[in-house]
Amino acid sequence: MTREALIRELRKWARRNGVHFEVIEDRGKGSHCRVELGSRNTIIKSGELRPGYVALIKRQLGVD
Repeated sequence: MTREALIRELRKWARRNGVHFEVIEDRGKGSHCRVELGSRNTIIKSGELRPGYVALIKRQLGVD
């Protein structure tokens, strides 16, 4: 899964659940970006994401 696909999935989840979602491109170092989902936030790297990394990001953001 790519970062863009994960962001699409998170945005869709946020819209369905009525939660604030924002991607902040200029808050990460290099090719990383910051994602805010409700009151939680995390940093996502660019490129191809492994399934374990995707699960970690979802767990940090509280997504099922």
